[in-house]
Order: sequence, then C-alpha cells, then structure tokens
Amino acid sequence: MRTPFCPHFGLCGGCATQHLPYEVQLENKKIRLIQEIGYKNVQVFSGDEFGYRNRMDFIFHPSGLGNREKGKWWRWVDIEKCLISNDRLNEIIAEIRRFFGTEIDAFDLKNHGGTFRYAVIRTPQKDSSVSFVLNKASSRLDAAIEQVKRFAAQSDVKNVLITYMPPDSDRSVGEEFFVVKGSDTLEETFLGKTFRYSAQGFFQNNSPMAEKMHEYVNGLLLKYDTKYAHLLDLYGGVGTFGIINSGLFKSVTTLESFEGCTLAAKENIKLNNAANVEAVCLDAAQLKKLDFPKPLYVVNDPPRSGMHAKTIKRLNELAPHVIIYISCNVKQLGLELKKFKDYKIRSAAIFDLFPQTNHMESVIELIRSAPPSEK
Repeated sequence: MRTPFCPHFGLCGGCATQHLPYEVQLENKKIRLIQEIGYKNVQVFSGDEFGYRNRMDFIFHPSGLGNREKGKWWRWVDIEKCLISNDRLNEIIAEIRRFFGTEIDAFDLKNHGGTFRYAVIRTPQKDSSVSFVLNKASSRLDAAIEQVKRFAAQSDVKNVLITYMPPDSDRSVGEEFFVVKGSDTLEETFLGKTFRYSAQGFFQNNSPMAEKMHEYVNGLLLKYDTKYAHLLDLYGGVGTFGIINSGLFKSVTTLESFEGCTLAAKENIKLNNAANVEAVCLDAAQLKKLDFPKPLYVVNDPPRSGMHAKTIKRLNELAPHVIIYISCNVKQLGLELKKFKDYKIRSAAIFDLFPQTNHMESVIELIRSAPPSEK
C-alpha cells in the first residue's frame, strides 16, 4: 500500500488503484489476464503512471469543473488539477475555470435545469480541442453560446466546439454540434503515419502507450510471410491498424460500423498514400456479407462489449491464418477465446494504457493448429 498522490482519491470516481504501488497494479493486471485466458507467458508493457491521459470529460458544477463522486452519480468533486491527465490538458482545465469563474449556469443532474453540462477536453501530441456540451432544452442557450465564443476568441485552444445534448441523455459526444473555432478534426501520429479523427469520436487516450502497442502488433505480423496475403482490420475505427501494417500485405480491408469513422479512414488512406487499403462501413455482425482473399490475417479490436456471435461464427468460417485479438475487457476476452477452437495462443501481452485504474489493453496472438509459414 502507498499514500495516494491525489487529494481526491477515494472520493473522485476517476482512479481506483492509486493506493497501490505501480508495480503491484501491473502484477495484478497480469494475474487477471492469466486467470482469464489460461496462458502464463504474458509480457507486460507500461509507461508513465501519471500525466498520460489526453482526453477527459469534466462536468460543470456551480463553482467550477470536476468529476463525479465515486458511487454517487448526482454529486461532484471539484477538480483543479487531474494527476493522470497530461500537462496541456491541465492547463486547459485551469483556463476554463478562470474564464467561467464560480457562477456557472451548470446543469443539474436531478432536476435537469441549467445549461453547461460537460467540457470534453482532448490534447493529443500536437493538437487540442474543447467541446462544450450544453443542455439542448435550456432557456439560456444563447447566453451560453456567447460565453463559449468569448472563451474561444481569447484562448489558444486550437479547436472549440459546442455540442447539444437533450436533458434526459448523459452522453458527452453526439452528432448535433457546431464548430466555434478551428475544426472538429484532431490529428495524431503513430509510427510515422498521420491519423485524423473526429473530436466527437473514439481515439486512444494514452498516445505513447498506444504507439507502443501499434509497434508491438506490427512486430507480430512481421514474423509471417504476408506479402501475398490480405489483412482484415476488424472494428477498424479510423484505420490505424490497417494503414500502419499496409506495407506488409498485398491488400487490406478496414471494417467499421460507424460512418463517421469510415469517412475518416478513407481520408487517412489518402493522407498516408496507402493505396492497397479499402475502408468499408459495415456492422461486424454482418461480416458474412463479405469475402476476403486468402491467405487471410485479422487484427480484431472490438468494443468493450465484445463481438457478436455472428461475427465469431464468420471468423471461424473464414479461417484466417492468424488472429491478433486486442481487448480492453479481459473478462469478455476470456469468454470469446474459448469459441476459437481451432486456434491456440502463441503470445500474450498487456499494455497499460490506463494506470491507476483496473483497465488495460490485452493483445493475444492466435494461430491455427496448423501454423502459417514464417519468413
């Protein structure tokens, strides 16, 4: 045990394991993965345990910004500085607090009154954005919009947005928004490839560790003779895994169900001159509608809820030589690996993208019982 560094630990609903030395946190995550998948030779990769997050969704309260109180969704904890957020993000927290002061027309979670709901702050390596999430039903929207415009005019944050959210929804991102300053697109670079993505969309919130994970996956694929093979980047988002590994394969398909991400993937394909990559918008549950050239390799990065049963069935039918399964939900991972009966685990690794929490990313390399050829 150790004394937590953050004065809000235990009250704030953000961190859960800050009271444990970091090496103990990592060992606990390793043990959990071993228990779920039954494979003991697990590599562990880690980076900075503080100052790593490039996205935080802070709630407005009557006197500032904060996080939810642990176990009490209707209450808040005032936060001046978040220790797991990167320096630029903390600078923006301070700037928003100074500008809006202590008399904020904050949204009330119980009676649904008030206007300001969230400040969604994103600070990837060379970019920044704030999306002010406002109560769509507020009678004081016009005044709030003018406040945000004044903030944008005096701030060096590159992109400022306003997102409307109905009072009965607690989401912090949505399709109903407009740009006050800059654009709704952010930019990140991994392994020399540039990726643009929506400020309203998903992207990994720990850039250094995400890049380390991409480097590792690329290294796994480099072991195989793939120059005449096809890669399926399943749940591909804006195309990161497909584009980064496109040079190893004859052709690549990146598959994603959200149209906005698919459009971004198509732009990223052009941006990175990845002419052998095709971005397809399709729900993974409908994977049976598609066929792919052989030999086939798959990088599979499903959401926390895991894969649809139809997706698992289709993957088994396609019989790829190698499946690299990336998971942020170790329990779901353990359940789904059992359904790939013709495969065995060749390697397993943990990437700690979420220090001070119980979350992690796992990377499992699955090969068919008759192993594929190697270089």
